[in-house]
Amino acid sequence: MIGSGKVLRRGCGRRSDAGAGADADSDAGAGPRPAVVSVILVIVLLGFSVEPGALLPRPAAVPMLVLQLVTCLPRTRRLRGAWTLAAQILLAPWSGLPGFLAASVLLVVERPVRWALFAVIALTAGPLAPGDGGIYATLNGIGNAVAQGLIVYALTRLTDLYVELRATRTALAAARVAAEREQAGRDLDAVLGAAFAEIIRLAGRGPEAAHELVSAARRAAGRVRTAPTAQSPAAPGTPPGAVTPRLAWPIVVATHIEYLVVGTAFLIGSGVAGARLAAYTAALVAVVGLQAYHSMPRPPGVRPRRARWTLGAQLALVLGVLAAPDGPYPQVAAFAVASLLVVLPGRLAWPAAAALVALVTVAVSLREDGPDAHGAALLVLDIVVIALVFHGLALLTGLVHQVRENRAALAALAVAQERRRIARDVHDLLGYGLSAITLKGELARRDPDPGRAAAHLADAAALAGRALADLRAIPGDGAVLTVAAELASARRVLAAAGIVLLVRGDQGAVGGAPEAVCATVLREAVTNVLRHGAGVRRCEVEFGPGTLRVANDGRAVTAPTPQDGLGERESGGNGLRNLRERAAALGGELEAGPAEGGRGYVLTLRVDHAPVPG
Repeated sequence: MIGSGKVLRRGCGRRSDAGAGADADSDAGAGPRPAVVSVILVIVLLGFSVEPGALLPRPAAVPMLVLQLVTCLPRTRRLRGAWTLAAQILLAPWSGLPGFLAASVLLVVERPVRWALFAVIALTAGPLAPGDGGIYATLNGIGNAVAQGLIVYALTRLTDLYVELRATRTALAAARVAAEREQAGRDLDAVLGAAFAEIIRLAGRGPEAAHELVSAARRAAGRVRTAPTAQSPAAPGTPPGAVTPRLAWPIVVATHIEYLVVGTAFLIGSGVAGARLAAYTAALVAVVGLQAYHSMPRPPGVRPRRARWTLGAQLALVLGVLAAPDGPYPQVAAFAVASLLVVLPGRLAWPAAAALVALVTVAVSLREDGPDAHGAALLVLDIVVIALVFHGLALLTGLVHQVRENRAALAALAVAQERRRIARDVHDLLGYGLSAITLKGELARRDPDPGRAAAHLADAAALAGRALADLRAIPGDGAVLTVAAELASARRVLAAAGIVLLVRGDQGAVGGAPEAVCATVLREAVTNVLRHGAGVRRCEVEFGPGTLRVANDGRAVTAPTPQDGLGERESGGNGLRNLRERAAALGGELEAGPAEGGRGYVLTLRVDHAPVPG
């Protein structure tokens, strides 16, 4: 029915690309290359091309097979179309392969016409089938066309889906990261954008609003630490119109039902009747039903429930009907062989399948009505083709599931990295601005000179505008930080707080660290001075070969809490943790802690492989 024979015949820097980490691991678990997967399809097509009752195909079957390979294989499918279908229509009556034409109709013709044409081809295959023209020969011809057409169609579409999913395994990650950024932009603007706008408005009201401005800045700083994590909507995981493993399941069921119909017709045509007919038919139903159960779509490595018992029962039934007189055609053993390939692990499946094929061949040959050498060879070919068909369907189903899981895992990893990147950038970019705004507001509130107070508030408004621009850049390509700009800003802000900034060394001496990372370290160090530097009068920035060192001379250093953004090495807050992640991405390290003697605080970025100037 499914095959031949009497009855029968799948960059480092301030901002990182959220998909980069996922892309680096995209080959892990991606499954075999498409060329390897295509071998399954080629083997099945070669098996189907053998004429019933012959070891070699008809001459016309060779070009029919070539056209089918062109129609089905991923590398040549762009060539399939009306010309391949027309050529197969001309070859079909002489090739003995109407199932190939039926599959090509499903692959080339648009719906819903294709299913009507498929039915016409299948019904036409009955009268053209070899044999005596009786009911069994007619049903067998129709059954072969239906089964072959559906299986080739399913294998081709599963192969296409596998190739497409594998080729676009990072596309889902990119789509979900884009959705994550869009949602994060809305959430951050709702939570923090309004706060910065309020600060700018208060700064415009003059010194009398300085107290309100400081309170607004502190509230915003608290919101920075609890910025919402965006939850992006799920993106579709499967291309539209694809034959998913779950949708391929009805095709498997249809081919099994077709075998039962033709197999029962064979028994009736052989003169079996009464209780024996009922018993043999029940055995066929059980064997085929168990095979359908074993072939249900499952993730790779997941065995059917109670597989030991179901497989044992199927083997017992197959061996039982083979030993019975005038029983079903021995080709039924192919379903048990397929189950061995589907259920058992690879190191056991193939030896067990080969042993069962050999056992069936020997057992059938020893019967009085057993086949000769030619018939035994045809029987082995039938069993192997049918077993490979269902094994191929199960294997392709598992591979599609595997690559879909890989895509989903890559997407989840990319989204997690993007959320961490956004949270890190919110802290690193906005913490400094809010600390500086708070300082400027305090200075404006305490300064008795209206002119100087107004200048402080103008600075606060400018800082809020810069922070608002940084906020809106975070979900996208991110703000561009430079060491020169950060040094100039730090000099102004620290000077307003009465702190002298000293800079030593050449900014380019760090070498191995991108400028944006050095600028971020500077910004975080100045933020910490503004927040936690009790008694600081001097802040030193030193550039050296592969090293950036920022130190202050605070008279007392208290261990900041994680909420403040600093802490000990073992339990550092968000600020240090973010900087350590950036340093680790460069192959370097970040050290932070009290200076020698407990006076002041030192932050040091080291990049091991930085080139030494000169």
